[in-house]
Amino acid sequence: QVQLVESGGGLVQAGGSLRLSCAASRSYFPLNFMGWYRQIAGKERELVAEMARSGDTTYADSVKGRFTISRDDAMEMVYLEMNSLKPEDTGVYYCSARRFSYEHNFWGTGTRVTVSS
Repeated sequence: QVQLVESGGGLVQAGGSLRLSCAASRSYFPLNFMGWYRQIAGKERELVAEMARSGDTTYADSVKGRFTISRDDAMEMVYLEMNSLKPEDTGVYYCSARRFSYEHNFWGTGTRVTVSS
């Protein structure tokens, strides 16, 4: 069973920055798709950003230009650099990974991000 462990969440003022990290382990196959989702209070979990092993990226419209996803396949890590944070970015951020695009994601347990106004 693939394990994903997030770190880097916390409390930051609006306009500030945070960097989330996710370490994958126990994967016996390539994690071709790694990314970040978030769940904001009262809303469903939503995609924030995803990066394929090929380098292709997908971002939610709400974070384009502010967040940057990157990955280190040798270390089986994925990162999310979050700049110009807004209070509406507050939520629990989950690391995701899967082998093929049509498969379900493996999930981390989440890391909380709180942006104060």
